Amino acid sequence: MANGESTGSDFDTEKLMADLAVVVADAEELLRATADQAGEKATAAREKIHASLVEAKQRLSEAERAMRDKTDQLTKATCEYVEEHPWQVAGIAAGVGLLVGLLVGRR
Repeated sequence: MANGESTGSDFDTEKLMADLAVVVADAEELLRATADQAGEKATAAREKIHASLVEAKQRLSEAERAMRDKTDQLTKATCEYVEEHPWQVAGIAAGVGLLVGLLVGRR
């Protein structure tokens, strides 16, 4: 991720976090639905699931915090680059605008 470059893993991480949040919500719903089930095995299973949920929530929170920190770092690096190279950024923006205009104009 040098120089603010992005990899395909950013999207994968976001999707993984979203999927994990769904799994946690589903497991919590399952715990609530089986709360009235009696028996030693059911109780042991609920306790194990609850412990796994606590750990999953903690990991999800840590992943979100890491993603937020990474986003903040990229934002800061981008702002610094724009401040240090305003004319280059303006030139790049004009070039991209020209290309988009040409592509749209061809339709």
